[in-house]
Amino acid sequence: MSRYSGYSDQDTSEACFKPSPTPFCSDPGDSKGMSDLKAPVKVFLADDSVLIRDRVIAMLGGGAIDIVGQAHTPQGSIDGILAAQPDVVVLDVQLDGGFGLQVLRAVRHAAPDIVFVVFSNNACPAYRKRYAREGAEDFLDKSTEFDQLARAVVYAAQQSTH
Repeated sequence: MSRYSGYSDQDTSEACFKPSPTPFCSDPGDSKGMSDLKAPVKVFLADDSVLIRDRVIAMLGGGAIDIVGQAHTPQGSIDGILAAQPDVVVLDVQLDGGFGLQVLRAVRHAAPDIVFVVFSNNACPAYRKRYAREGAEDFLDKSTEFDQLARAVVYAAQQSTH
């Protein structure tokens, strides 16, 4: 179930994601509380920027989170996600040659237990609403919420039944 506050086609209010409960220390570099996880969280990165992917790998890799794959195109992401069967996908809105929404829809259809955390510079309310409606667990803005990604990934994994 997504942290989205609720949506209906008649709802004219802005969509939003509820703030994640903080099951562990607020310092993203601190693994306190992540020890509750039985195994490392398997994460797949779908982002068109190699610099962002490298930065996310440096921040998330190791310990409680294991990066199991990455891709920069919609089809490469879909194929990689379905092959790797991660717990969580960190997904950008814009990918080379397409959009993250293509990936979200295709994977949710084929493997509905895989959880998505959208991580994008395109964080306007319309994008948040659309991705929430399609089943994303969370949506973070790269420019203002980068430091919250580790927490969001672990929280999303805890919500997963995968």
